[in-house]
Amino acid sequence: MFNDWKKEKAVQARIDAAQAVVDRLETSKPHVVDGLAAEAQLWAARYRAEGQELLEIAAWTPAERTRFISRAETKIAALRKQRAYDTSDGLAVWLHSALALTEPRVAPAARSLWQMLSGASDNARTMLAEKLAEADLPAEPDLRRPEGF
Repeated sequence: MFNDWKKEKAVQARIDAAQAVVDRLETSKPHVVDGLAAEAQLWAARYRAEGQELLEIAAWTPAERTRFISRAETKIAALRKQRAYDTSDGLAVWLHSALALTEPRVAPAARSLWQMLSGASDNARTMLAEKLAEADLPAEPDLRRPEGF
């Protein structure tokens, strides 16, 4: 019984975290949404360069998603410890996406998040182009959302 409560509490914390990002973006200025959209796409490009396509996360096996979630949580914690909040928030977008595929109750917040990021302005594309050039990664044609979102 305690284990069930503990698991449910962990799931609820993940739902709340995803919804908190959506709530924050709803009240943010457009440049904040643009910055997060650019950071999320930068992470997709980084993973693509390593041979892992985040845009196809829905097609990954459950084991691949579980590994990604674990590694992303660790990386996000390290980035936040370094106070690299923008960078960690970009990776958190993908974490919420992976969690939405493993826990359906996270899906509404993840879909809302991607809907908001898809509405980013041309400034997001400019930011992304600059970040990709700085990271020496290939240019991206446009801001894209993962399959299923």
